[in-house]
Amino acid sequence: MFKILTVNQISPKGLEKFPKDRYEIANEVGSPDAIMVRSTPIKPEDLPPSLLAIARAGAGVDKICVADCALKGIPVFNSPGANANSVKELVMLSLLLASRGVIRGIRFLDKLATQTNDPKEVIRIVEKEKKNFAGSEIINNTLGIVGLGAIGSKVADMAMSMGMTVIGYDPSITVESAWRLSNQVQRIEDLPTLLAKSDFITLHLPMLESTKYMINDESLQFVKKGARLLNFSREHIVEPNAVVKALDEGILSRFITDFPHPVLMGREDIILMPHIGASTKEAEENCATMAADQLMDFLENGNIVNSVNFPSLVLERSSEYRITFSNKNVPNMLGQVLAILAKNDINVLDMLNKSRGEIAYSILDIDKPIAEDVIESIRMIPNIYAVRAH
Repeated sequence: MFKILTVNQISPKGLEKFPKDRYEIANEVGSPDAIMVRSTPIKPEDLPPSLLAIARAGAGVDKICVADCALKGIPVFNSPGANANSVKELVMLSLLLASRGVIRGIRFLDKLATQTNDPKEVIRIVEKEKKNFAGSEIINNTLGIVGLGAIGSKVADMAMSMGMTVIGYDPSITVESAWRLSNQVQRIEDLPTLLAKSDFITLHLPMLESTKYMINDESLQFVKKGARLLNFSREHIVEPNAVVKALDEGILSRFITDFPHPVLMGREDIILMPHIGASTKEAEENCATMAADQLMDFLENGNIVNSVNFPSLVLERSSEYRITFSNKNVPNMLGQVLAILAKNDINVLDMLNKSRGEIAYSILDIDKPIAEDVIESIRMIPNIYAVRAH
């Protein structure tokens, strides 16, 4: 019986994926094998000795101690793309809100409702004042997308269908993302060039040390005058004080974000949302379902898909007996394990081994059950992080 600790409210649709005869799921459980989390930080002191894996029902893992998990042999999974449509639709709405005086117009009418209930007077005032909320169309404008992954590519398709020209910059685009991207998107080689060419700029990047405060005083100097900036990726990609300064100086004309900050509040040229980009029912269900599937496959078979700190490794079973182990990526680790198996007359039928940075991971299908003392012998090899029989 595997024990799953849920942190935050996880969609029931995802939790229903776990067979009740093999999994115990609760928000309070002793010695959990795995944790499912949405937004609560997971710190090193939150990692019990029993923990085998963490699954984030969402994309961002900046609140999880990923590096500490790797050194304990704990893969951290996320759910890339599961909330992409939800974020894409909010970006579409935000492009329109950034172009038209919709919100100011609504506020104007709310105020007017407190001043008169005469229909003729309302019509007269509205006809007089509506020019102040007219705005402009987004068709034929250029949208610059920074980050061309699952969400960025969907935003690109949506924007092109609305008649926009789309350019994109991604400092670390993957082969998978490149295949997914429309050939109508013009690739830009550096951020300053994209900022200088874009009427609208939307950010879709992970939170990394290299992306922290990417939008700052310096980078904003390259922005096309009057451009509108959207941030629905991660809060700390944008330096809020720099944005306020750019708005005050007329470099930016509008800023829309899902990450409210005190210095951004109460301004007519900023639209703030309460972090709702991935909060649709559909997105939460998709993220939880993907996270559950990934956890089950790892716990039962040792397969790894969508881990942020381990290599992707999937091996179709050729035997009912399997062992997996993770280790520091140094020479002769696999050889030492194979020697212990051979000494105990255990034959390897199939195997896969792959590394990612400092971490290596192996899946071995074997011809017979492996005794606990053999597993312990493998665990005692220097630089082995974790070993497990399946």
